[in-house]
Amino acid sequence: MKIKITVISFLLLLFLSFKTIEKTTATSNSIKIEWTQHLEGDFSFNKEWNYLEGIYRNRHGQLSCDGYCPAEIDGMKDKTGKIYKDSLQAFYKIIDTTHIYHSLQSETRMYEYSGTDYITFKRLQNGAIKGKSLDNVSTHSTLKLELQNDLCAATVLFNSIRDLGIHNFHLRSGTIKIDKPLYDNGIIKAEFDFKFKNTLEPSEALFWKGKIYSKINPD
Repeated sequence: MKIKITVISFLLLLFLSFKTIEKTTATSNSIKIEWTQHLEGDFSFNKEWNYLEGIYRNRHGQLSCDGYCPAEIDGMKDKTGKIYKDSLQAFYKIIDTTHIYHSLQSETRMYEYSGTDYITFKRLQNGAIKGKSLDNVSTHSTLKLELQNDLCAATVLFNSIRDLGIHNFHLRSGTIKIDKPLYDNGIIKAEFDFKFKNTLEPSEALFWKGKIYSKINPD
């Protein structure tokens, strides 16, 4: 009988240990969200906008595309780059000239990072909200966020174009403040300051801090 009780106690402790490990794993990359009723500060950056990367105004005053552009537009321009008048409508059905408003203002110390002004969010079916910053031709470090149950998980995905490979820099410490009324209305207005674990060069500090103003899109 004593042996039976001992075995049951051992199994119970083992079960609780696994639950503790599971809980630690799920939250070790997370920090508690600091909710505010009115997040103050200058968020006027969200009034600024750009075209998508590669969209520019040519010397003829037309919006055109340079870089990674669909091959079918080549025949719509003359040798000076001017878009033929009878091709304008078709050209702008292919090339997106939407005004993209800034949603991220930040300072970072990351690898292969030249800056980005954009971060997007979507709400998953399980209620979690996932966000990630947008890369460009010279930015290869991506800030990834997940908001759920008053917690914010943050990771930086570094996808090197050199020979450094792919790395995930996990959160070491940090803070994030989010405007609760706006959040409840589908907008992330936040101020954050994150420090990350550097698995490439442990002695070199990595951080990402700044402000966010972005709508939450459906999945």
